[in-house]
Amino acid sequence: MKTELERYTVEQVVDGFIYNELEGKGLFGLAGKLVIQPEFQRHYIYNDGKKDVAVIDSLLKGYPLGLIYFNVEGSTLEVLDGQQRITSIGRFVTGKFAIRVDGKEQTFLSLPKEKQRKILDSALLVYECEGEEAEIKDWFRTINISGIPLNPQELLNAIYSGPFVNKAKVEFSNSQNANMQKWSAYIKGDPKRQEVLAVALDWVSGARGMNVDAYLAHHRGDADIFELKAYFTSVIDWIGSIFRRPPDKEMRGIEWGRLYETYHSTPYNAAVLDGEIERLLGDPAVANRKGIYEFLLSGETQPQLLSIRLFDEKTRAVAYQQQTHNAKSKGVSNCSVCAAGDNANRTRIYRRDEMDADHVTAWSKGGATDIHNCEMLCITHNRSKGNR
Repeated sequence: MKTELERYTVEQVVDGFIYNELEGKGLFGLAGKLVIQPEFQRHYIYNDGKKDVAVIDSLLKGYPLGLIYFNVEGSTLEVLDGQQRITSIGRFVTGKFAIRVDGKEQTFLSLPKEKQRKILDSALLVYECEGEEAEIKDWFRTINISGIPLNPQELLNAIYSGPFVNKAKVEFSNSQNANMQKWSAYIKGDPKRQEVLAVALDWVSGARGMNVDAYLAHHRGDADIFELKAYFTSVIDWIGSIFRRPPDKEMRGIEWGRLYETYHSTPYNAAVLDGEIERLLGDPAVANRKGIYEFLLSGETQPQLLSIRLFDEKTRAVAYQQQTHNAKSKGVSNCSVCAAGDNANRTRIYRRDEMDADHVTAWSKGGATDIHNCEMLCITHNRSKGNR
C-alpha cells in the first residue's frame, strides 16, 4: 500500500461539510472531494457532549489531534481513520453544538474571531493511502479511533461494505426506526454501534449453518435484505406470540435466535406460559431469572437453567442442630436415610461438614427453599438422591 503524508487546515477539510442529523452522517469535505463517511465507516458516535467537546477543546488549546488517514479512490478521497474527529469539527463549525468557554456556552459563531481563526487554521496531518481494496480494508481493521476500538460488527461492515450492508444498516442501525422500541425489549445494544444489526445477522446466519463472516461474504452484492429482514421479523413475532405478557427486562439479550430454531415448531399455551413466568419470577429460589424462558420452552426439563438457590448457611445450621438433637435422643443417625437402613451407619452422627442440605420435597415439585423443607443428609445419600 502506497502512503503519502499531507497537511491540511481544518478550514480546508470542513469546506462543504454537510451533516445529516437523522442518519448521523457527516458526508463531504474538501469542497466535495472528501467523502467523510464512506460505506465501510461506522456511524458517528461522538455526539455525547463529551467526546465531541473534547475534540474542539483540543484545537483551542493547540493540542494535536493525531494522524488522520484518507483512502485515495480515483479523483476523490475517503476518510479511512479520523471520521469521528472530522465530523465533530464540522458539526461545531456549522453550529450543531456548543462548548463551554470562559464559563459560558459558546457556538462557533459566538466565539471571538481569534478563537474561530485558531480552529480553522489548525493543521491536520493526513496520510493519503492508495492500494487494493483488500489492503485498505485490512489496514482499516487495525485502526483504533481516539481510544474507541471498532467493535466486531463495525469491522465486518467495513470488510463487506456494499449494497447489502448499506441496506442492512438503514434497517437495523437507525435509532429512529419505528420498530426499534419493540426490538429493544428483546435485544441489547446500541443500533448506532451496529449491535442490533449484529444480532439480526447472528440469527439468520446461524439458521443457515454459517458464521456471520460467511453470510456477509455470500450476500455482499445483494440489492435487497429480504431474507435477513424476514427471518428477524419471524423470530420477533414468535417471541411475542408465545409470551403475550408485557416484556420483562430479563428477556433482553437472551439467545432468541437459537431458541427459535429449537422450539418454534412446538405448540404452547400462551396463557399457561404467562402464568408460569409470573410464578417463577416471584420465586426467591430462582437465581437465574433469564433462564426462566428456556426452562419453560423446554417443557421444564432443565431446572439447571434456573440456578436454584441452595439453602443459606443459617438454615443449614438450624436444620443440622435440630436433626442431630432429635437423632441423639432416639439413638439413630442424624441422616434420615442412614437411620432407616440396617448397617454400621444406622446410628452414626455425622459432623456438619459431612452433610448436605436437601429439599424434602424437590423444588421442581413445588418444594420451597426454607427451613420447613430442609433436610440434612450425609453427602453420599444426598448426591445419590438427585431430584426425586
